[in-house]
Amino acid sequence: MKNYLFFLSILLVFNISAQKKYTISGNIKDHNDGEDLIGASITVKELKGVGATSNIYGFYSLSLPAGEYTIVYSYIGYSDIQEKISLSKNIKKNIELKASATAIKEVVVSAKKENQNIISNQMSIARLDLKEAALIPVIFGERDIMKTLQLMPGIQTAGEGSSGFYVRGGTADQNLILLDGAPVYNASHLMGFFSVFNSDALKDVKLYKGAIPAEFGGRLSSVMDIKMKEGNSKKLSLSGGIGIISSKLMIEAPIIKDKASFMISGRRTYADLFLKLSSNEKQKNSSLYFYDLNVKANYKITDKDRIFLSGYFGNDHFGFNNVMGFDWGNKTTTLRWNHIFNSKLFSNTSLIYSDYNYHVQLERLDLDMGAKIEDFNFKQDFDYYLNNKIKLKFGANAIYHTFNPGYLTTSDSSFNDIQVENRYSLENNLYLSCEHTISSLFHISYGLRYSNFTQIGPGDIYSFDTDGTLTDTTHYNAWESVASYNGLSPRLSAKYILTENSSVKASYARTYQYLHLLSNSTSGSPVDTWLPSSNNIKPEIADQVALGYFRNFSHNTFESSIEIYFKTMDNVIDYRPGAVVNLNPALEGELIYGVGRAYGLELFFKKKKGDWTGWISYTLAKSEKKIDGINKGAWYSAKQDRSHDLSLVSMYRLGKRWQISGTWVFYTGNAVTFPSGKYMIDGQLLNYYTERNGYRMPNYHRLDFSVTLFGKKYKEYTDAETQKKIRKKRRFQSSWNLSLYNVYMRENAYSIDFQQSETDPNKTEAVQLSLFKLVPSISYNFKF
Repeated sequence: MKNYLFFLSILLVFNISAQKKYTISGNIKDHNDGEDLIGASITVKELKGVGATSNIYGFYSLSLPAGEYTIVYSYIGYSDIQEKISLSKNIKKNIELKASATAIKEVVVSAKKENQNIISNQMSIARLDLKEAALIPVIFGERDIMKTLQLMPGIQTAGEGSSGFYVRGGTADQNLILLDGAPVYNASHLMGFFSVFNSDALKDVKLYKGAIPAEFGGRLSSVMDIKMKEGNSKKLSLSGGIGIISSKLMIEAPIIKDKASFMISGRRTYADLFLKLSSNEKQKNSSLYFYDLNVKANYKITDKDRIFLSGYFGNDHFGFNNVMGFDWGNKTTTLRWNHIFNSKLFSNTSLIYSDYNYHVQLERLDLDMGAKIEDFNFKQDFDYYLNNKIKLKFGANAIYHTFNPGYLTTSDSSFNDIQVENRYSLENNLYLSCEHTISSLFHISYGLRYSNFTQIGPGDIYSFDTDGTLTDTTHYNAWESVASYNGLSPRLSAKYILTENSSVKASYARTYQYLHLLSNSTSGSPVDTWLPSSNNIKPEIADQVALGYFRNFSHNTFESSIEIYFKTMDNVIDYRPGAVVNLNPALEGELIYGVGRAYGLELFFKKKKGDWTGWISYTLAKSEKKIDGINKGAWYSAKQDRSHDLSLVSMYRLGKRWQISGTWVFYTGNAVTFPSGKYMIDGQLLNYYTERNGYRMPNYHRLDFSVTLFGKKYKEYTDAETQKKIRKKRRFQSSWNLSLYNVYMRENAYSIDFQQSETDPNKTEAVQLSLFKLVPSISYNFKF
């Protein structure tokens, strides 16, 4: 590590020019709605290879020697702006780019340059264009960013219709999901069939599956960084949609034009409203729905100061005949202050709150059960543009976690109340990273993240022996340290451009995970239990290396890539046989630990231009664990292990108003534990289990199809004076979408249970549950 720090210091001072330079800086926005443009390009016409990009708040900084220059501002889908400047002092230049009348309409995964995959310094990243993702068919016709991301290499669905996902052999809880910087602990509605993210309210979505920047930490496998829209600062705008499952509406408007704006977006399902029409009294008194609300406002205090306030509030509710009720949901709030110290130093200060909880109520037993996890988070980030070749990013954050693993209360004397004690912890992080352009062909990014995690009181803390038997109980007072862990996480990635159409990239990253989701299900459920690292649970640690080759063809019409990765994991968690997860005060004694490894090959080929577009994604992968006490200490497949994963996405534009789309997915079944035999005890037939995850679910495949009809986008008329035909964009835009999920009605296995045969008590039958055959849906969307 000392050698790494020395290397970091040398690179920070390498190639710093002593020549007197001045800086041009500012903000880049969309002319139509005032939204900041992320990743806009700023280039110098007279200097090849010299330029900059805007950060996530549209801020840019470019340092040049004194002189006359032509600065070009560009963003894909927008008309370029060229500004001639005479640079003899620092200049501030804010730019608004207008959408091009000939903007590219094809499906893209990046909103940046056409050859961004070649020249980008980042590898192992998936980025969605939210407008185009709306054309991809999904279950119930509800646009879903998480299901769209599952069509990319290295990102696998957790199950039929599920929003949960696995990244490069990791578990579902090893993905950090951030909404405006706030962690979302359960990102699913309706048991996973919808994600909690209303795509209409979102501005930018990136998923890092490797080479994770040093500013992120806390999970082993990936980071999904999601930004909400800020609101239209130019004019009032309304958009929404009506579908067979849910409806949504979004309002954007300026509070003070070009100075302050807001966005409110809401969505709700209404299956419960149809239940009220049922003649069945039980169904009539039942309910099943979810809602979510996204809100955001921003205010430009001065030219150097801007504040943002955003929040997400979502909840699911299931009730049956006034007998039981089940609610779960997330709440997040982010207060952010941007400050520009000078033309080189940009600051972002955030106060973040996050809450996830569930609650189960059984009226007949007067029983209440629930659990909760709550975070208070302070985060400080700085961007420092040292010069055109070196950009630094550094900062710190502190998080106070509160875990309520579960409680159960009832007035029924046949049940005992259960209250699992709250657990408390502090998580602190420091990081420094650098983006360093060595030459026009060679670029490296490197950084270091330091993390500290401390379990604190109050509470009774248990100790267990190697067999999981409780050996001691110690009481700790409030803020008293119970256990503490520290870690250094180096991050390194490099890019070398071979030709203007090809490049190679490599990366290494170490990650730590201090929070752990304990679940017996494959894809996770609302009642899963979160626990912190403790005196018994060590943090999970992963080291991942990756190598990639990227190549474009036919003037960037076709894009391709191949990546290989290898990841090792320490302190991975599994369960002792027969473990009880929920409402278990001694749950930590049910856990056992070992090592893991994951490796794979990812192929991607995409056509980006023309009436026909789409991509092919293929992943060949392996994910394994090795834990003493399971399978005699030998390597065994993790439950998310999947050998082959193939996705085909195709879109075809028929004229100006029609678009047809289709997806076909295939993947081999996940590893699963099935009974190997049976035995009798007291006349009862019981299953006998041997090898953990020694069997496979059946292979899965499915075809989806959709067709979209767009309303007329432009109106044409003849000018009375000039007699010229005028083409003007209509303010009201609309579309109809019809989609079919599982077109050829494949009965894929959602679960397989083993039951005693009704005809022969000495036999056991495997019973497959399939959820969906053909699911049609129709939706209407509008914007004005």
